Amino acid sequence: MTNKLSFTQFFLLVITIFLTACANQQMEEMDHSHMILQGSSDVPSDLKVAENPTYPVGSKAKSKTDHMGEMMMGVEVEIVGAYETTAYVTSYTPSDNAHPRVENHKWIIHEELIDVGEETLQRGEKAKTSANHMMGMEGTEQEIISSTETTVYMVNFTTPDGQKATNHKWLTEEELEPL
Repeated sequence: MTNKLSFTQFFLLVITIFLTACANQQMEEMDHSHMILQGSSDVPSDLKVAENPTYPVGSKAKSKTDHMGEMMMGVEVEIVGAYETTAYVTSYTPSDNAHPRVENHKWIIHEELIDVGEETLQRGEKAKTSANHMMGMEGTEQEIISSTETTVYMVNFTTPDGQKATNHKWLTEEELEPL
């Protein structure tokens, strides 16, 4: 009986460790403490306002993106800005030393990159950014992963847990759908 009890205890210990590790990993993946929910409405002066966006300023849409984890998936957003630009997926190391390297961040727009000219940057190129969408982002070197010419939207929304987000930058046209 002692051997069975020892085996059972061992089995329960292994399961407990496994479940604890999974829970910790999930919490780390969902840690959005470096995101800024109360963004500035300021945009670069050379950013072109969209003339006829699919979602005009003042309209509402549904977010179908998860690039902030579950904070945005399926929520109703209010459009507070619409602009024509090149949007980049980038990777960078935050300057605050408090957060790990960010991989495949969506989105940095062309006008938020410093001294890059007008040409679209290519995969692997690097540039510093003036963007401060997340803590530790401003002034960092951004590695370009991909780019897309699109309408980007600045939006207000309420997260599923009730937090209000204002002037969130950026969602692309493809990340929105009609209500």
